Amino acid sequence: MSDNKLNVSIIIPHWNNVDILSDCLESISSIKLSNFEIIIVDNASSDNSVDWIKSNYPKVNLIENDKNYGYAGGCNIGAKHAEGDKLIFLNNDTVLDPDCISHMLKSMNANPNMAVVQPKVLNYFDKTLFDYAGGAGGHMDIYCFPIARGRIFAKQEYDHGQYDNREKCFWASGTCLMIRKELFHKAGGFDDAFFAHMEEIDLCWKVQSMGYEVWAEPKAVIHHKNGLTLPMYSHKKYYLNHRNSLLMLFGNYSFKNMFLIGSLRIFLEILAIFYSLLIFDWKHASAIIRALFWVLFHPHAIIKKRRAFNKIRKKKDSEIMKGMFKSSIVLKYYILRIKTYSGILSK
Repeated sequence: MSDNKLNVSIIIPHWNNVDILSDCLESISSIKLSNFEIIIVDNASSDNSVDWIKSNYPKVNLIENDKNYGYAGGCNIGAKHAEGDKLIFLNNDTVLDPDCISHMLKSMNANPNMAVVQPKVLNYFDKTLFDYAGGAGGHMDIYCFPIARGRIFAKQEYDHGQYDNREKCFWASGTCLMIRKELFHKAGGFDDAFFAHMEEIDLCWKVQSMGYEVWAEPKAVIHHKNGLTLPMYSHKKYYLNHRNSLLMLFGNYSFKNMFLIGSLRIFLEILAIFYSLLIFDWKHASAIIRALFWVLFHPHAIIKKRRAFNKIRKKKDSEIMKGMFKSSIVLKYYILRIKTYSGILSK
């Protein structure tokens, strides 16, 4: 790492499992970039992570938290210590291609209105498959159901180069995203209330409301070991995804759209509960019910979020919604049986 002014601070929130962190750090050691720093935020690991990092990577800036603050809280803490003018938030269960960061950096430097950029995210265990966490750029419908180029809900596509064009998108994957540090702090960083899942979508919504853009740069490639930190079909993952999506909807829209779109979203959630019960997926049904009760009994969290969002907002909902799908992705996927992003786009 160079002593010159830092371009990039790589921030890795970590909680247990040294083996996956080891692969991540090894891949970073081969990247084609000189002036960067690595910040590992340890969320009170209960294994030997801290000792291992100190022993094997003594030059890394290690922050030891007193408890697990989740992805959102861990990243925010890391950002406070960052010296680079661009931040990269990186999952510990990733492996970067050597020129991944340089491609993202080149794209961002060429576009002053680009606030956030993500790489193409492929699955580590099957490198021809788009990863669940972000694909080649994230999108969302007005009901706050997210999808990505290369992944619709749990259905992942194979990468045949069909999404290799650089494209403006609605959200960038928290698996690996680069953001200008100044804008990250102006946006208020990640919302700690999210803990994990969808905090990056919320962040991207905020920077767009401030008048900036989010992009995907497919020349940059990263591989993700999805599901190692939190299993794909766990109750907690279902719960956080539904709860945080609802928090984002009720926290970011205007009052009018909050009630209009929020009412339809609640109806879709109720349909999802009945569908889950019909196929005997109690884990998913109970997670949705739990998420709805959280929203019902935490109006203070929603009010707090609305106040924070409105302080930074420069664009109206109508402008932001131009970057969203107007029709329901849920209905297209489950009723019309459209399983690819290109199919969703064309219908």
